[in-house]
Amino acid sequence: MSDLNQLDNETIDFLTSRRSTVARMMGGPGPDDESLREIMKAGMRVPDHGRLTPWRFIVIRGEARAKLGEVIASSFKTKKPDAIEEEIEIERERLSRAPVVVAVISKVRKEHKIPEWEQVLSSGAACQTMLIAAQSMGYAAQWLTEWYAYDADVKQAIGAEPGDEIAGFLYLGSGVGELKDRVRPDYDEIVSEWAPA
Repeated sequence: MSDLNQLDNETIDFLTSRRSTVARMMGGPGPDDESLREIMKAGMRVPDHGRLTPWRFIVIRGEARAKLGEVIASSFKTKKPDAIEEEIEIERERLSRAPVVVAVISKVRKEHKIPEWEQVLSSGAACQTMLIAAQSMGYAAQWLTEWYAYDADVKQAIGAEPGDEIAGFLYLGSGVGELKDRVRPDYDEIVSEWAPA
C-alpha cells in the first residue's frame, strides 16, 4: 500500500469514527494560541461561493467566559422570571464548561446574487471543519447552539451586527471522561440512488 493510500485510509477512518465530546465532559488544557490559529485557518478553507467570507470567528476564553456568562444568565432570568437560582447558575456557567469557546457568526449578504442559503451553509461548513480540525489535533470538541445562540442580548454582547446569526459555539478543550458513541443512522435507510423513470 502506498503512503498516499495509507493517508487516505487514516483520514477516512478518522472521519467515520469521530464523535463530539459533550462540553460538560471537558477540562483543560484547551488549544494554545498556535493550535487555535490553525483550527480557525482550517475553518477559513471551506467552500465559499462568490468569495464572500460570510462568517466571522469570535474567541471567548479566560475571564471573558464568565463575563458573557453573566449576560446569558441575565437574559435567561428576564425570559424566565420564575427560574430558581440553581437554574440561573447553570446558564451563568454555560461557557465555562470548556477552556476555549469560538462563536461562529454567520454574516449573510442578503442583496448579493449568491443565494442566502449557500452563505449560511458556508458558515455551517466552517463550524464542522473547525470541529474536525480540533479533534484531529487531539482536542475534545463540540459544536453547540443552545438557546443563547438565538438571543438578541447575547448576540449584541459579543459584537454581532444586526442581521448576523450565531451559527454555533465551538467548545474546545480536553476530554475528562470516557465517551460512548451514540447510535448512528442506518446507511441503507438514508442513502438512495436516483434513476430516471
